[in-house]
Amino acid sequence: MPEFENYRREADEVEREIERLGIALGIDWNDAAAVRALAREALTHRGVSGAPKSPRELAKIELFGLAQLMLKIMQDSAEENMHTHAGPVWKAFARALWAEASAADDGAG
Repeated sequence: MPEFENYRREADEVEREIERLGIALGIDWNDAAAVRALAREALTHRGVSGAPKSPRELAKIELFGLAQLMLKIMQDSAEENMHTHAGPVWKAFARALWAEASAADDGAG
């Protein structure tokens, strides 16, 4: 029997953490160009060697991990014919992540 996943609850929890990190990083989620640049950075980030050098770097690393988790939640729920999202921060970041992922796919082929 398949396990029940509460994608909406997971999305809400992830969005709360993204909002918290966004405050720490001074992100304006209404600035589409800045959010898109952040999404591009999140998708191309390949980790750091050693410990993060600053609280800002640590916050970005956490945010980038949450970006990957967002994409996974949306993908997994879509495979179960559900469209999962949370609030405005989730939607702004998700829109930018999908746009950047699509642009990267277009450039790779």
